[in-house]
Amino acid sequence: MVAQALAVAGVAALLGLLVWKVARQESGVAPRVAEGEVVAAPDFTLSKLEGTGELSLRSLRGKVVVLNFWQSTCAPCEAEAPAFQRVWERYRDEGVVFVGVDFWDLDSDARRFLRRHGITYPQVYDGPGNTLEPYGVVGAPETFFIDRDGTIVAHSRGEISEDELVAQIEEVLTA
Repeated sequence: MVAQALAVAGVAALLGLLVWKVARQESGVAPRVAEGEVVAAPDFTLSKLEGTGELSLRSLRGKVVVLNFWQSTCAPCEAEAPAFQRVWERYRDEGVVFVGVDFWDLDSDARRFLRRHGITYPQVYDGPGNTLEPYGVVGAPETFFIDRDGTIVAHSRGEISEDELVAQIEEVLTA
């Protein structure tokens, strides 16, 4: 009886440790950016959702990058999609590149989402979610703002409004 109680207590302690670690979101760059640390954006190379080939984040060095992690089943992603397209159209000639990263999703569902919302900026597919841990992404949507030097200057967790999106881009462009 005592051994069972100790085993249950041990499992409870491990579960508590896991919950604490997840709640503190200690992995990836997101928590470091939140603390004001200057952090280089982790590079990735992923398959494009539309067309053929791959896209490497490193290939965008010299441009401001708005990196948006999303899923086709995410209601906030659905809500912010039209604003992202409008702002992309507004800033694409000013050296700003938007990149969408679809994760934990079927690529066919992701493509349907893009067609439904008329999304034309570059999109990549990360079905297994390999980019989530390096970035510290815990859900969708999450958006990272990356300066021309490849440094993450801001991070937004959750749906972002068009005004917030524009304000953050303006801040990166004038820095």
